Amino acid sequence: MSVPILLYHQIGQLPRRKMSGRSLIVDPKSFYAQMKALKKLGYQGISMREGMPYIRGEKTGKVVIITFDDGFVNVLENAAPALAEFGFTSTNYCVSNQTGGSNEWDQKSGAPFVPCMTKEQIREWADLGHEVGAHTLDHAHLSQCSQDEARRQITDCKSALEDIVGVSVPSFAYPYGDNNATHRKIVQEAGYESATTTVRRRANAQDDPFGIPRIYVRRNDILPLFLFKTLLQRRK
Repeated sequence: MSVPILLYHQIGQLPRRKMSGRSLIVDPKSFYAQMKALKKLGYQGISMREGMPYIRGEKTGKVVIITFDDGFVNVLENAAPALAEFGFTSTNYCVSNQTGGSNEWDQKSGAPFVPCMTKEQIREWADLGHEVGAHTLDHAHLSQCSQDEARRQITDCKSALEDIVGVSVPSFAYPYGDNNATHRKIVQEAGYESATTTVRRRANAQDDPFGIPRIYVRRNDILPLFLFKTLLQRRK
């Protein structure tokens, strides 16, 4: 059994001008239509934490794992209501040093300011039944870090988020998908149960649990393309 893991970033209004990262902003109406279609087709949207037994083959069923990178406020504002309507859960991977901050890592390349969730909003996200995942302290390019700094980025992010939500944070996502065997070992040693990448295909039991693939969802993915990518397309 293979499991689709959707990768979103922002759920918000599309900017009128071209800019860095524009393709990663999905309009709220499009997101709603995507979730509605999955529900009508009999799929259940679940978090990464809930999805691991399906990936390992311990459970079977029509499930789609829904993930968001970066912890943006617009996901709480625009995605959470749609997820609640259809009874779906999801995972939002947060950059812990930008709690109450913004996408500083993107602004150097010309992307506009986008706020990240505050501590209170992260708790609200968790209280809605969604999972809080870890995405390093600073959205770090791990391959550009020393081994000690990579360990700090991975391990301290987990601790910081656990202090906010008061529960274990078992799920990690590599910023930019940037990782190697050393980073995967550090993630495992830090106590995470899974780590997702940006490799584009569905996940299965043969995948390294610390190198799990996902399926990008972009702003131009019209509904038929979204369903094809999510449910039909096979990539090795």
